[in-house]
Amino acid sequence: MEIVILDGHALNPGDLSWQCFKQFGNVRYYDRTVGESEAIQRIGSADIVLMNKVPITESVLQACPSIKLICILATGYNVVDCSAAAKRNIPVCNVPGYGTDSVAQFTFALLLELC
Repeated sequence: MEIVILDGHALNPGDLSWQCFKQFGNVRYYDRTVGESEAIQRIGSADIVLMNKVPITESVLQACPSIKLICILATGYNVVDCSAAAKRNIPVCNVPGYGTDSVAQFTFALLLELC
């Protein structure tokens, strides 16, 4: 299985490890991917695409028919053409609980700082 991480720096500027994904297959990591053509080139024949801010459009999906799963490393779906993915039976998932506890903790820490 081929796994590609297109813009890992957005989530992990260097303090986390991507090693856990190696148990599922060959992993290719990129700090940043700019533009549709670069995304197509880097996805290539990958089965799984992990991304944060790189748009996965109809033309990207058309150029990369081997994609079986798209994982958004954030909370929204706005960077993926979900209709085009659905037509190809490609599941799209995100991180629905991303930062909920830590955001609440940080908010209260700031409130306490103001007191």
